[in-house]
Amino acid sequence: MSQQTIKQQARRTAREMAEKRRREREERERRVIDLAERVMVAIGERDAAVAETEKRAGEALRELTEREGLSLSEAVEWCGETVSVREATRLRRLASEAQADGGGEQDGGVTAALAAAGSGGAGAGSAAG
Repeated sequence: MSQQTIKQQARRTAREMAEKRRREREERERRVIDLAERVMVAIGERDAAVAETEKRAGEALRELTEREGLSLSEAVEWCGETVSVREATRLRRLASEAQADGGGEQDGGVTAALAAAGSGGAGAGSAAG
């Protein structure tokens, strides 16, 4: 085999290996993007669900205090102290804000949930007890 043929074959092999590595990197990047997207969608769905349930809890707490005339401390006691007065205050505020903003439009719930998650609202944890 001539020196020229050896060089050509070596170049071809090097290009093929480089192309193979490039394709593998692109495939991995596509997988990483897909997985990151799945994480973000799941977190967004979780935040929307948390925002919705917190809004419902806040609405019930408002009814306990406004319609039934309980103090917030009494309402917390009636709830078996599963929520603190501070958390109950936050939940009532969320319900009031949701009502003032139009009362729970379908698309706005996810956007509000994502905004709340970013600000430490939904999913911020409760200080029960």
